[in-house]
Amino acid sequence: MADLRELYQELILDHSKKPRNYREMPNANRRVEGFNPLCGDHFTVYMDMEGETVKDVSFQGSGCALSKASASMMTQALKGKTKTDAEALFERFHDLVTGKAGEAQAESLGKLAVFSGVSDFPVRVKCASLAWHAMKAAIEGDAEQVSTE
Repeated sequence: MADLRELYQELILDHSKKPRNYREMPNANRRVEGFNPLCGDHFTVYMDMEGETVKDVSFQGSGCALSKASASMMTQALKGKTKTDAEALFERFHDLVTGKAGEAQAESLGKLAVFSGVSDFPVRVKCASLAWHAMKAAIEGDAEQVSTE
């Protein structure tokens, strides 16, 4: 179990130091800012939706290692997904970080399962889920800004 936790920590640190899809997307047709006033995390999620499909997704901003890694891994997981699949992924991820996911559900998330330990630290749930809430608002197209408060 200690080896698995170390692997998870390495993956989170890697995505924090070298975030994937960390860029502004001028051609995005969806853009939502997410802000966590408790710790100061602030990200903008950019999405290029083609019909019901996430053609491209990226993010920019600043935050702790956990929030940046979560945003980075989220962008990798979403490309090519339908709106329905993205919303379902949000729900499964949210269940994971809030401790509501079972083992099978955690395993269905693949690499995103590295965030399973977040539920042991309730104050960090908002860090891990900030970009996800911004993504959900972008998918739904009903907000330009979200907050974890």
